[in-house]
Amino acid sequence: MMNQSIKNVLVTGGAGYVGAVLVPKLLKESYKVKVLDLFIYGRNVLPKHKNLIEIVGDIRDRKLLQKELKGVDGLIHLAAISNDPSFDLDPRLGKSVNYKANKLLTDLAEKAGVKRFVFVSTSSVYGIKKEKNVTEDLPLEPLTDYSKYKALSEKYVLKKNSGDFTVLAIRPATVCGFSPRLRLDLSVNMLTVQALVNKKITVFGGRQLRPNIHIEDITDLYVECLKYPKTLVGGQVFNAGYENLSVSSIARLVKKVLADPDIKITVTKSADNRSYHISSEKIARILGFRPKHTVEEAISDLVNAFRSGLMENPLDNEMYYNLKLMKKIKLN
Repeated sequence: MMNQSIKNVLVTGGAGYVGAVLVPKLLKESYKVKVLDLFIYGRNVLPKHKNLIEIVGDIRDRKLLQKELKGVDGLIHLAAISNDPSFDLDPRLGKSVNYKANKLLTDLAEKAGVKRFVFVSTSSVYGIKKEKNVTEDLPLEPLTDYSKYKALSEKYVLKKNSGDFTVLAIRPATVCGFSPRLRLDLSVNMLTVQALVNKKITVFGGRQLRPNIHIEDITDLYVECLKYPKTLVGGQVFNAGYENLSVSSIARLVKKVLADPDIKITVTKSADNRSYHISSEKIARILGFRPKHTVEEAISDLVNAFRSGLMENPLDNEMYYNLKLMKKIKLN
């Protein structure tokens, strides 16, 4: 049921991989939705709907934010340069989008009277941990600029929490599964497509643990984040990463789902030694949120989409790979 005090929702980055699944869910629950996005991945990923307004714009544009935040009750902030390689292409650009713009958006949202601000962070803020279960109270030790600025943004945003401005942060695991705005540079998605196209999966390292969450679960969570009582979520941060699987075990799961004995798994060395087991005990205990979908389902969904012709040239199409597209476009 919709939170009666939140009716008008702004989703930044709402035409991205997660946003393209989230926005239809918000519309289905009768929210009036505005999406602010550069739409660099195309304009055809969102449904046409009487309660949806698409705004082509940059989250660093103060005047635009001031205009579009008027009348907004709920804000889900997805927009970001969204992985380490894309961030590293232009660190100054990355900082301006993933940190300075976050501070600007937070300040302007508070002034505009936004009631609920959901900040989407990342589980990579933890860095490398020896602990068996990585919980929200452990120190953040980000290894890259991308995760460093996510951690700094979290800190800034959460300090703004007040009785009138409820702020919470979600640290999602790696998202997997099919979306109308598909990404194939994410571990489960990438390994699945390799198997489908080449009948060969290349695993870098393999023993590293990676937390995963189905795209349907993470988008359900963001919808629910508009409804939870502010006494439960205000100023809080929550992990959302349920299936902690090694990269090698993901590859084996892909082979199992495809049921193709000809698929070969090749393991090579990797300099990426990030490995962590995310605990989602807090979000289950406090908010009662548990996943309904699995990595195996995500693989099956991707296989069905591929076989239905919903992926065009999946290994080479730059629209499915953030880094490839970021290399082609110019953002100031």
